[in-house]
Amino acid sequence: MASMDVPADLPKSRAEARPTAPPTITWVTLALMTTASVASLRAAPTMAVYGLACVFLYLVPAIVFLLPTALVSAELASGWSGGVYRWVAEGLSKPLGFLAVWCQFAMTIFYYPSLLAFVASTIAFVIDPSLASNGVYTAIVIMVLYWTGVWVSSRGTKALAGLSSWGLIIGTLVPGTILVVLGMVFLGQGNPSAAPMDADHLLPQWTGLASLVLIVNNFLSYSGMEMNAVHVSSLKNPAKEYPKSMFLAMGLVLLIFILPALAISWVVPADQLSLTAGVMQAFDAFFSYFDVGWMTPIAAVMLISASLGGMLTWLAGPSKGLLEISRSEGYLPPFLQKLNKFGIQQNILVTQGVVTSVIALGYALIPNVSSVYWIFSTITTQVYLIVYLLMFVAAMRLRKLRPDHPRGYRAPALGLICSVGLLASLAAMFIGFVPPSQFGSGSVWSYILIVGGGLVILGLLIPWAFLKLRKPSWRTAEAAATDEGDTA
Repeated sequence: MASMDVPADLPKSRAEARPTAPPTITWVTLALMTTASVASLRAAPTMAVYGLACVFLYLVPAIVFLLPTALVSAELASGWSGGVYRWVAEGLSKPLGFLAVWCQFAMTIFYYPSLLAFVASTIAFVIDPSLASNGVYTAIVIMVLYWTGVWVSSRGTKALAGLSSWGLIIGTLVPGTILVVLGMVFLGQGNPSAAPMDADHLLPQWTGLASLVLIVNNFLSYSGMEMNAVHVSSLKNPAKEYPKSMFLAMGLVLLIFILPALAISWVVPADQLSLTAGVMQAFDAFFSYFDVGWMTPIAAVMLISASLGGMLTWLAGPSKGLLEISRSEGYLPPFLQKLNKFGIQQNILVTQGVVTSVIALGYALIPNVSSVYWIFSTITTQVYLIVYLLMFVAAMRLRKLRPDHPRGYRAPALGLICSVGLLASLAAMFIGFVPPSQFGSGSVWSYILIVGGGLVILGLLIPWAFLKLRKPSWRTAEAAATDEGDTA
C-alpha cells in the first residue's frame, strides 16, 4: 500500500527528480513482486463452490478490474510519488485524498478478522476439526492472534520485512502445488470429481443476481496491484516492459487462484465446503485418500505461517501511511499520532485492535461461521472499492487537467480503461449487497443493513467526522514549521 505523503505543492515529484536513474529491477522481477503481493490460497474455497465456473469468475474481474488497476496506477505512480493520497489529492482534493488513504487503512479492520478466521479454522484441523465451525473458538483465536500481532509490531521488529516473500513460497506456492498435483493424480486414478468438469459447467448457473455474488470477493483478491506500481520508474523501458510485467503477473495470479480452487472442487462437494476451512478440507481428503494423513498438520502449519506473516507485514503498513499523512495535514487527533519508543504508531494499532475485537465477537454471536466470514469479506471489499473509485476518477482528471505533466509511463486509452474499471467497481459494490447462497436462510434485509452499515460508518462517516472535527493544532510542529518556512 502507499504509505508516504508528499505535499501536493511540490514542483516536482520524486519520479521527475531522477529521470535518468538506472533501472534496478527487471520486468520479470516486478511481475513476481506483484504476484507475491496479490496471490493467496485463502479465497480458493469461495470459488471452489462454483467448480469449473470459477475460471470464468476469476477471468472477468481480472480483465475489468485487475488490468485497469495495474495500468492506471502505473501511470499515476510514474508521475506523482506519494501513493494514492497524492494521486487523489492532486486530481480531486486533499479531503478526498484523506478519504482514499483512510479506506486503505479501514479495510484492514474487517480484513484481519476474516484472515484470522481462516487461520483459526486451519488450526482446528490440527486440534479438532469440529472447532472449525465453532464461533466462540474462532472469536477467541482472532483476538489472541491479533493482540499478539500488535505486541510484536509495536516492537518495530525489522525481521518482518522478509515475511511476505517467504509467505508466498511457504504458504502459497508449495501447498498450492501440492494441492493441484494430488488433485490431478486423484482424477488420473479414475476417481470422479465432486464438481462436474464438462463444457456445460463453464459458466455459473443463472439463478438470479445472487448466482454471481461470489465475483465480488475476487475484486478484493486482486486488490494491491497499486502497491508495486511505484517501481515503474525502475524499469529500463516502462512503456513496453510494464504492460508485459502486468500480463505475466496476471497469468501467474490466475494460475495460483484457479488451479487450487479447481483441486478443492474435485474432492469436496460444494454443499459441504466451508468458506474458512475449505483448503484444509481438501488437504485432509487428499491425504486420507493417499494414506498420508500425517501430512495434514504440516500443511496446516504452512498455511498458518503464511497468514500470520501476511498479517504482521500488513499490520503496520496501512496505519503508518495514515499516520504520516495525518501528522503533516492534521487529519487525526494528537492521541492517534503518538509514537512509542520504537517509533511505531502504537495508539492507532491498539485502537484498531479494540474495534477488531468487537467485530470478532460476531463469530461468537452468529451461528454460521461461513456467513460471518463472508459478511466481513464483503464489507472489506466495499470499503476498499472506494479507493479505486477515487483513483480512476483522479486519473482521468489528471490526464485532462495536467496532460503535459511528466510521466514515466502513459496508459493506453486511459479514458476507456478508467471507465471500465470505474463501472466494474460500481457494479461490484452494488452486487456486494446481494447475499450469496452461503448466507443461508438469514434475512436479506439484515445482510444489507450489516454490509451497508459497515460501508457507511467505516468508509464514510468516520473519515467525515475526522475532517469535520479537524483542528489546526492537530498538525505536528514540524509540518507547521515547514509551511511557515515555505511561506517566508
